[in-house]
Amino acid sequence: MKKVWLAAVISSVLLSPASFANNGDKIVVAHRGASGYLPEHTLPAKALAYAMKPDYIEQDVVMTKDDQLVVLHDHYLDRVTDVAEVFPNRARKDGRYYAIDFTLAEIKQLSVTEGFNLKDGKQVQGFPERYPMWQSNFTVPTLQEEIEMIQGLNKTLGYDIGIYPEIKAPWFHRHEGKDISKAVLEVLKEYGYTSKDSKVYVQTFDFNELKRIHDELLPAMKIDLKLVQLMAYTDWNETMVYDKDGKAQPYSYDWMFKTDGMKTVAKYADGIGPWKPMVVSDQSSKGNIKLTGLVKAAHAQGMAVHPYTFRKDEGRIPAYAEDFADMLDIFYNTANVDGVFTDFPNLAVDFISERE
Repeated sequence: MKKVWLAAVISSVLLSPASFANNGDKIVVAHRGASGYLPEHTLPAKALAYAMKPDYIEQDVVMTKDDQLVVLHDHYLDRVTDVAEVFPNRARKDGRYYAIDFTLAEIKQLSVTEGFNLKDGKQVQGFPERYPMWQSNFTVPTLQEEIEMIQGLNKTLGYDIGIYPEIKAPWFHRHEGKDISKAVLEVLKEYGYTSKDSKVYVQTFDFNELKRIHDELLPAMKIDLKLVQLMAYTDWNETMVYDKDGKAQPYSYDWMFKTDGMKTVAKYADGIGPWKPMVVSDQSSKGNIKLTGLVKAAHAQGMAVHPYTFRKDEGRIPAYAEDFADMLDIFYNTANVDGVFTDFPNLAVDFISERE
């Protein structure tokens, strides 16, 4: 019902066509690195992604107890590390092990593996056909370590591959007394990312924080970076808002899908990062692709559109696509998105190269 509503609402705002003009290129973002082949967000996964020549490599950034920035998809550690074995008594009441409760030195003691869930007390790999769990030796990198590796490879190989950091759960970090957004921006400035010409996009799901970054933090630091509003549904609880009593309520994303939603977002963002079904309706079928109108609405406001996440794993190709390449074709060419986030960056790079 929600997806029908989304399509109907956005389709009603289709503004004048062809009012958007990007740089003429379709981009590939390596989602958590080459995460389809090696454990996500590890330096080996980023090095492998780099060799595949995407346009950008993504970093999800969270903060440690001692104010260090580490690259980790979740603001807890237990989905991809052995933290429950190394520090068995450090979980919070909800049973999760939060990165913010550990120092960088403690996090560096952990081993990283493919993502897993616990079922009946056993670890079950999220993508069973991917890299085997607990093989080899992987660790959690810092944001600085990853930037230095990418910039170093840019120098030695002569490429110009960018970074695409996501500030994870800034609402959570600020509630815990840490200003993760300011810390991330300070690191970016230190490493030379200072203008919209810099090869970087900064993304977050938290619209209130996006506004703060745009209106306060960037001007105060005298830098100006490309910003991306990640999009979610309200019932995902992706972003929470605390009331005066400290009780958390889910932030409502509903307004983003209404008539003036993209116009409001465009006041603060250079692009949006929607979930794939927000662009191509799941009601589509082969030969009958139904677009929601979101891309056209965003382009009408001059914003780029980089949807997530493109995977070729079993069950991850939508029914309306023949295969992974066909899915890319539908999004790049039929839906006219400007880029995609994918766990398999080599396949998207090859797709674009072959069609050029």
